[in-house]
Amino acid sequence: MTATADLGFAAGLAAHGDRVALVSPDGTAISYRELDDRVAAATDRLGPVRRLVLLAVRNDVDSLVAYLAALRGGHPVLLTSPTQVDALTSAYDPDVVVDGRWTEHRTGTAHELHPDLALLLSTSGSTGSPKLVRLSADNLAANAEAIAEYLDLRATDRSITSLPMHYCYGLSVVNSNLLRGAGLVLTDRSVVDPEFWAVVREHGVTGLHGVPHTFDLLDRVGFERLDLPSLRYVTQAGGRLAPDSVRRFARLGERRGWRLFVMYGQTEATARMAYLPPELARDHPSSIGVPIPGGEFDIAADGELVYRGPNVMLGYAHRPADLALGRTTGELRTGDLARRTPEGLYEVVGRKNRFVKLFGLRIDLDRVERVLAEDGFESACAGTDDGLVVAVRGAVRRVDRLVRERCGLPGASVRVVRVGEFPRLPNGKVDYAAVARLGRPPAPEDGSVRQVFASALGVSDVPDDATFVDLGGDSLSYVRTSVALERVLGPLPEDWPTTPVAELEGRRAPVSSRMPSVEMNIVLRALAIVLVVGSHIEFFDITGGAHLLLVIAGWNFARFVLPMPGRMLRSAALIAAPAVLWLAYRAAVTDDVTVVNVVLVNNFVGTGAVGYWFVEVVVHALVVFALLFAVPFMRRVERAHGFLTALAFLGVSLLLRIGFDASSSFAERNMTTLGAVWFFVLGWLVQRAGTRWQKALVLVLAFLLIPDTFDDPAREAVVWVGLVLLLGVARVRLPKPVVAVVTLLAGASLYIYLTHYAVFPALLDHLPLPLVVVASLAVGVVVWQVGGRYQQAAARWCRRVFAEPARVKGRR
Repeated sequence: MTATADLGFAAGLAAHGDRVALVSPDGTAISYRELDDRVAAATDRLGPVRRLVLLAVRNDVDSLVAYLAALRGGHPVLLTSPTQVDALTSAYDPDVVVDGRWTEHRTGTAHELHPDLALLLSTSGSTGSPKLVRLSADNLAANAEAIAEYLDLRATDRSITSLPMHYCYGLSVVNSNLLRGAGLVLTDRSVVDPEFWAVVREHGVTGLHGVPHTFDLLDRVGFERLDLPSLRYVTQAGGRLAPDSVRRFARLGERRGWRLFVMYGQTEATARMAYLPPELARDHPSSIGVPIPGGEFDIAADGELVYRGPNVMLGYAHRPADLALGRTTGELRTGDLARRTPEGLYEVVGRKNRFVKLFGLRIDLDRVERVLAEDGFESACAGTDDGLVVAVRGAVRRVDRLVRERCGLPGASVRVVRVGEFPRLPNGKVDYAAVARLGRPPAPEDGSVRQVFASALGVSDVPDDATFVDLGGDSLSYVRTSVALERVLGPLPEDWPTTPVAELEGRRAPVSSRMPSVEMNIVLRALAIVLVVGSHIEFFDITGGAHLLLVIAGWNFARFVLPMPGRMLRSAALIAAPAVLWLAYRAAVTDDVTVVNVVLVNNFVGTGAVGYWFVEVVVHALVVFALLFAVPFMRRVERAHGFLTALAFLGVSLLLRIGFDASSSFAERNMTTLGAVWFFVLGWLVQRAGTRWQKALVLVLAFLLIPDTFDDPAREAVVWVGLVLLLGVARVRLPKPVVAVVTLLAGASLYIYLTHYAVFPALLDHLPLPLVVVASLAVGVVVWQVGGRYQQAAARWCRRVFAEPARVKGRR
């Protein structure tokens, strides 16, 4: 078989007819027949000339279609994560780059491509290193068939993509399931996300896959208590799972009716080399089992495990010229030291390169980890011939003493570091390079994504697979976090709020720029609050800032908390709490603010101060939508049809204005919940507009709806222009001093809005108008900064009170 030959899981899709092939992240079911049509169209687009295709994959339909199309058309595909596109493009000069959009660098190819070459993968699955594994169509077909055979995959099975597709383990799940005509449920959600389990139940998932870190997270979410009636098997690979955990999960599977497959593999063997039959897991939890069908093991004289089989790679590629090479290796020397048990099972006992030599002593790092595990300490060991670094959860002094005693090392050569979570690569394996760095004192200016999240969100535990949204991030903490993060990472990807910490850490490349970029929504937020303050003080007559803030609030609602009712209530509480406290103070010292303001209902009774209407509209909207999306059906509809759901709610919010007529005051029509909530929903619609036709429709609707709303063209222009910028411009470059000011104003916008009514009346008779504006803005910033610690404490309390339930009932 050559790279242009048919691969069953890529070329034989139509044979499975109308069976469900994919369930997209929005809940849409796609049949094999429809998937085949999409793959055929993408294959035609790639053309008949073999080209090198760099594909940045996400767990979505478009990525999968592009991958299958490249294989079907015989185009070698370099599979990678979205974060590594630039590095690998520079190293390999692909002919076509698919990263959300298709970029064709040339119609032909700049490379000599060996006829057997089908796939290129990074050895670690994520680093973007120029060293790649060259795989053939034979490799892919053989491994997919072997996995499907020993897992007994069936057409009735349905697996969920709990691993990234650019990781060989995650990709093998895709290949083997499509080979058998089974279904794939596509998601990027973590197993700690309650919505992940709702999807598992709703779509009858039968196969769950994870690396050791996944199983740690399963313990964290109470996996043993979850009701998962459809689950048929669970697989584990990507590193050694502790024997006690293997036994425990094997027993759990026996009780709950599913089978545990512990597996062993490397990218160089396409994915899998061995598996432990489930019935042996309880009695042989340290074993990797037996070779997969078609493969065989041998143990070399030095103890290294050697694998042979049709899934062994063609060889490595270090540069573009290597793409012309054929097979350069016939066997895989795994680098693992192993033994064969009397039962005929294989057991890995260490790594050839996991040794350091200290004071003449040869220290086996894996052995140190096992010794500590026997004493109840989970650890990760790294080091060089200069010293040993041990990362551990727990008692540092006891571990330090144990290591020195067991290894016979002086104290100066051992550094034990306490960690909350072990640093991990995006594929879930321990990042031993990061462990080694823990032994070095950090530079004073050293920063990390984890530190930024911990500081900005007031949390101490930041797991590797956690995201800004997972940790409770919302529009209030977004500004501070994004700007601090950009100082660490440089320009941020658009999806950074939902990107795991470990993947963001992999992007660490701070840039020194006099013109850093800032997200447009942050700039608009700062500009809008300046317009609010300046127009109220009558320094200028440009209004509309509050309504623009309402649009931005809806945009943030859709980005951070939709469709999770717990997070909506949390956001409402974090806005309402400072507002209520401030308004209670104002009611005590002034006659303008009354009790109806304090309880946030003035929009409906109109007997208090009008100026705080914006806060009421946002809080009311969040509470109402939290109640609506507490209904599972509503969440499913939004996941499946995000844009159309927002469009429908826009229609409903416009209907709320029917009761207003010419006799209604400006405040009633535009500064109450019923009259103004449609601006909030319009922002929601902007955020959900992902395609060109959707964005065009939003522009048309805005053009039709905003004019004549206020009978003030200037006010309408502010909202219209802000909406257009929010829709079409992701980031803008500004001088560093301007970025600092924009960040402060945007982050403090709520507090500026609340406090400025009390500041400027006291200053108007004493200061020029420009200084009054500056002072009003500054007071709000100071209150925000002083209250930051209390805001974080409130956020932690809200996360506990309004936490998403650990068990979310779904429908099959």
